[in-house]
Amino acid sequence: MKSLKILFFISCITTFNTVFSQQIAVLKYNGGGDWYANPTALPNLIKFCNSSIKTSIKENPETVAVNSIDLFNYPIVFMTGHGNVFLTEDDAENLRNYLIAGGFLHISDNYGLDKFIRKEIRKIFPTLDFQEIPYNHPIFHQTFNFDKGVPKIHEHDNKAPQGFGLFYEGRLVCFYDYEADLSDGWEDEEIHNDPFEIREKALKMGANIIEYAFKN
Repeated sequence: MKSLKILFFISCITTFNTVFSQQIAVLKYNGGGDWYANPTALPNLIKFCNSSIKTSIKENPETVAVNSIDLFNYPIVFMTGHGNVFLTEDDAENLRNYLIAGGFLHISDNYGLDKFIRKEIRKIFPTLDFQEIPYNHPIFHQTFNFDKGVPKIHEHDNKAPQGFGLFYEGRLVCFYDYEADLSDGWEDEEIHNDPFEIREKALKMGANIIEYAFKN
């Protein structure tokens, strides 16, 4: 069954340079957390990517449940929220198979997610822990360079922003921005009234994540 899922996933993806109809999705999870937070974020990031790094992503992102076979249709899924996350065994297995097969998960801590996601991620990969990604990692040096790693977009607890990753057999399968709040920076300008320079940093870092995920 696992091999069939892998073949199904591969058939849904072409390379970064040749794909004409890329698609990414918002991950819907259980537990009561607001998986639907920041509704304007991903559409704005998609528009930015299509114009600045020449992707061809469909402008309206889909929503996909964590336990759905449809997860394998999307090379990249995005997860955010402020509250509780709960993964069943089936949820964790489906997400693990997706990531092992070549999928990529971007988690953006929207303040309050951290204590839940760290616990639930161990259900997906019991032997893996989030590792802080060094500043020289390629994800920070795609079309845009971030010599100091993930940029700070919104203040939470007076902590430095960090980019964490899950590495499976040497491949980065999950990027987690913590104390950065990238997805807030992608939202419509009037929602948070962030200056252009801050929003641009968030969008450029988001574009790097998309670009890296498509290439790897």
